[in-house]
Amino acid sequence: MKRENTASHERYIELTSKIVSAYVLRNATMPEDLPRLIVETYSALTGSQQVVSSTAAVEKLLKPAVPIKKSITDDYLICLEDGGKYKSLKRHLNSKYGLTPEEYRRKWGLPADYPMVSASYAATRSTLAKKALLGHTKNLTDIPPAAEPPRRQRKAS
Repeated sequence: MKRENTASHERYIELTSKIVSAYVLRNATMPEDLPRLIVETYSALTGSQQVVSSTAAVEKLLKPAVPIKKSITDDYLICLEDGGKYKSLKRHLNSKYGLTPEEYRRKWGLPADYPMVSASYAATRSTLAKKALLGHTKNLTDIPPAAEPPRRQRKAS
C-alpha cells in the first residue's frame, strides 16, 4: 500500500510539473507566483485540502528581510529581498533578482511612489545635474538662423 502511495505521489508531482511548465510557457507569470501555482495545481490533482497550509508556507517565503518602514533611510535603502544597503536599488534588483522596480513594488505590496534611490543620493545627483546645466535649453533667439546651402548648378549636356 505504501508503495502505491509513493508511486501515485510521484505521478502527481510529474503531472504537476508538466502542467505548470506548459502554463508558464504560454502565460506571463511572476517568479514569486510559481510556488503558489505549483501548490494549487498539485492540490487540484490530488483533491487534497493542503492549500491553506501551503499558502501559509508561501507567504512565509515572502517575509521581507527588514520591516518595510525601516527600509527607507536618508543615506540608503534596505533591499527587502536580501537586507543589503544600497543607494540605488534598481540595478541591484535587476542584476541579482531579475526584477524591475514595478515588479519589486508589486511583490512586496509597496506604493507606486516607493523610492528606488536614497534621498541623499538623489539630492547629490540633482546638485550635480544643476551645476552641469542639464535640463536647461538655450534661448533660441540667441542662435542665428542657419544659412541656406548654395544651389548646385546643372551640368551642361
